[in-house]
Amino acid sequence: MDDRFEDRAEKIADQERKIQAGIDAKDSKGGGDKHEGEKDGGAVQAGARKYPEPPFPKQHQRKPGDEAALDPAPMYDAPFWKGSGKLDGMAAIVTGGDSGIGRAVAVLFAREGCDVAICHLDEEKDAEATKAAVEAEGRKAIIFKGDVADPTFSEAAVKATLDAFGRLDVVVPNAAFQEHVEALEDLTLEHFDRTLKTNLYGYFNLVKAAVPHLKAGGSIVMTGSVTGIMGNENLLDYSLTKGGIHAFARSLGTHLAPRGIRVNVVAPGPVWTPLNPADKDAEATSKFGSQTVMKRPAQPEEIAPAFVFLASPQCSSYITGEVLPIIGGYGGG
Repeated sequence: MDDRFEDRAEKIADQERKIQAGIDAKDSKGGGDKHEGEKDGGAVQAGARKYPEPPFPKQHQRKPGDEAALDPAPMYDAPFWKGSGKLDGMAAIVTGGDSGIGRAVAVLFAREGCDVAICHLDEEKDAEATKAAVEAEGRKAIIFKGDVADPTFSEAAVKATLDAFGRLDVVVPNAAFQEHVEALEDLTLEHFDRTLKTNLYGYFNLVKAAVPHLKAGGSIVMTGSVTGIMGNENLLDYSLTKGGIHAFARSLGTHLAPRGIRVNVVAPGPVWTPLNPADKDAEATSKFGSQTVMKRPAQPEEIAPAFVFLASPQCSSYITGEVLPIIGGYGGG
């Protein structure tokens, strides 16, 4: 591990917590997110097992968030998913791979025969847990700590992946910074800059470092968001970046098609990950996802199969430049 990247990662995590502290102080005076819908009737349960539904225990976390501290624990292991070699012999790099969607993706990739490089900011315990989960699937895993906004980190992470696995086939830009504001005037330049640096520069840096090493049949699967489709009144900067990611992927898919490299986006709605209690206050977190048609947030294991589908040349060889929304239905409050 390079001390330069570790030191920067710690500084960026401190900066994220500083931005969060200012918003938290305003929330404590204003009573939290007044726009979250109340649960009305039971949540929709249409999966292979029952998923938690609001109200959740009231909780709030320091950024960038700790999966081990979430209550209830996110469901990422997809026990009913049977691997069938969809990514057999491949290697992937996943930013934000320590927790949430990134962890669930890493686990299913491994179950499909893929080695995984897990990039994270400063959540060492979460990253180690993801590494152990990948190894439990019989695949190799490495951990790399740093700030995705730093282009030299992405270059080093790609090199570490190649050194460890001898190849790179799937790239998953997933790391994100999200912090709401109740008023435009509360969106500071530091806050705006951090969101763009993580969510746009971070994606660009990883893709630029990785593409020269991808061969025909390789793929890039980005994490977008429903906010990039529908917008969000309190996530102005975050929604801007997610819309930018969607446009970047659509354009990049066209650009890389002659090389046989596909580029797509999974655009989730609310998902039960550390990103959200590290943004919302405790009251809003307890109602998280209740405004959707499903009346609950998705669990990470409900999102990860879409990444497998879009990454695998067996499943999606004729799909590029697409945005796949997984938002729990249309028409929620």
